[in-house]
Amino acid sequence: MRTYRLTYFDARGKAELARLVFAAAGQKFEDNRIQKDEWPEIKKTMPFGQVPLLEVDGKPLAQSYAIARYLAREFGFAGSSNWELAQIDQILDLVDDAKKEMLKAGHEKDPDKKKDLEQKLQDEIFPKFIGFFEKLLKDNGGQFFVGSSLSLADLAVLALFDNPLQKNPSLLDNSSALQAHRKLVQSSPKIDEYLKTRKHTDM
Repeated sequence: MRTYRLTYFDARGKAELARLVFAAAGQKFEDNRIQKDEWPEIKKTMPFGQVPLLEVDGKPLAQSYAIARYLAREFGFAGSSNWELAQIDQILDLVDDAKKEMLKAGHEKDPDKKKDLEQKLQDEIFPKFIGFFEKLLKDNGGQFFVGSSLSLADLAVLALFDNPLQKNPSLLDNSSALQAHRKLVQSSPKIDEYLKTRKHTDM
């Protein structure tokens, strides 16, 4: 039996998608959460000086999307054909585009610029991406983003909106399709159990 060890900070962040795949698969893994004061020494041992890092039977795999894609293929969440896998990749890239926009506001130090960027997120960026995701979902029948069952794409969109919804619970109020999708994914017994028991963090 394979062993899995996922190393990341004590936060959801870039490791949460992998954790969600593990949860959806009902697969046990070691959730190695490191503290900030440990990071300088641990960083020296990381292949690229960053986390997350997945160890499979002791062998390392870095880069968050490489990890998530590997786990999705291992546990049956990578679609049923090359075309579906490409559609999943398309959504992962779209999620990444949205994250980059979110990080602009998150990393801004100037208070006035930060306020402007956060307002732009609410007024322009989020509505734009919500529209993209809503269309993709509706074009595939309205339940799942790809195919007719849960995939990495659904988990990636679920994770994407975690932090924004903490800050603005009404963010998806104008998208009944994405609200229904979120409820559907969260209602999966294994994911529901994980979400109810996972450690609460700000990020």
